[in-house]
Amino acid sequence: MQSAWNQAKTKIHKKIPHHSFMVWIEPLEWLDHRDEKVVLGCPNTFARKWVINHYVDLIEEEVARVIETPCQISLEVSDRPSENGDTKQPLLPHVSHPQHPVSIFHKGFTFDEFVVGMCNDFAYKAALSLACGRDGHQNSLFLLSKTGLGKSHLSQAAANHILNEDSAIRVCYVTAEEFTNAMVYALRHDAIEQFKEKYRRQCDVLLLEDVQFLSGKEKTQHELGYTLDALLAAEKKLIFTSSHLPDDIPRMDKKLVSRLSSGIISNIEPPDYETRVRIINKKATSKSLEIPEDVVHYLASELTENVRQLESGLVGVAAKASLLNLPIDVKLAESVAKNIARRSQQITVESIQKLVCKYYKMGMDELLSRSRKRRIVQPRQVAMYLSRRYTAESFQSIGRSFNRYHATTLHAIGTVERLIREQGAVQKQVEFLSEKVESGGL
Repeated sequence: MQSAWNQAKTKIHKKIPHHSFMVWIEPLEWLDHRDEKVVLGCPNTFARKWVINHYVDLIEEEVARVIETPCQISLEVSDRPSENGDTKQPLLPHVSHPQHPVSIFHKGFTFDEFVVGMCNDFAYKAALSLACGRDGHQNSLFLLSKTGLGKSHLSQAAANHILNEDSAIRVCYVTAEEFTNAMVYALRHDAIEQFKEKYRRQCDVLLLEDVQFLSGKEKTQHELGYTLDALLAAEKKLIFTSSHLPDDIPRMDKKLVSRLSSGIISNIEPPDYETRVRIINKKATSKSLEIPEDVVHYLASELTENVRQLESGLVGVAAKASLLNLPIDVKLAESVAKNIARRSQQITVESIQKLVCKYYKMGMDELLSRSRKRRIVQPRQVAMYLSRRYTAESFQSIGRSFNRYHATTLHAIGTVERLIREQGAVQKQVEFLSEKVESGGL
């Protein structure tokens, strides 16, 4: 069955970043296939825990597809020696201290997929210039915007571009919350020197998301300040994102505010009308949706808050037309846009979780558990998909609401999107639940 595992790995490789694949998937070994259980060997206990938390659903899905039968993945620490007699350890090209969560880039967040307008032109050019190394004197960028306007897209586009140009460059992409948790872990486990080594001396590009969450975390702010000093002195590249200017974040160390503000600060505004039209058209093309021009212009005129709201309107129109077998016209778009405007105040991740629990007849404790039973995993994935579609929450925030890392959220949403395209049972379930959400039936 080794050939089956090799085929599955090839499929997995296409769905996650190359460096993540080499660190976590490539070292896994096919050990056994017992009934519906596939046993894979991990090089150590940490690798086993990490793969279970981040990749086991994806592995299960691809292995089942190759062997053409449902399966459950079991991970065991392998004691098979390598050729030199040592137990295998994973190579960590971008991770020097693996006890900390590592965020995964969204593969769709590239410069080519970013729609540029007057609202974000300067931010786009600044991020592209930094990624390409065009201005050797400017190595720091602070992207400022409200949720859903593209700051995460631009920061990750820069990272994707840098790694595509040179995969040996060490990119550390982390949220402020993850940085804090990693530092606390290091302090509690006498590993602070490894932590410092990772972020100060084994990092060529630091992407720090959601800087506003550092508010009031004095020790983390001090450690980050020293880290930024080291990276700036070594002329490394830094990209920060935040919903607030450094000076406007309460309980922030003044020295850290100065470091965060030392480079270019670029604000991303809500998209103007013309940009909204181009965003809808681009997303419709990427989703293979045919939307009449008058409907595109109607949605662009009514949905003005952010990019995520535009995408929600586009998907909502397509879903409602499919569910009710109606033509996509302005009248249908009006009903969808009206619901989006109304629900923006009332739909939360928690309300979606309750809706999913109600209709899948399961408890909230089951939905938020670590269980990997199919009857729980699929509703959980659907709930994550709906949370992303109908709320302004980030991948990280949705992941936290389900006791998962944001990489798991990305995988869950991607899985549901694929199942919707296959037009099977999941598509009908999502359409039914979407109608409930849009009709206010939460």
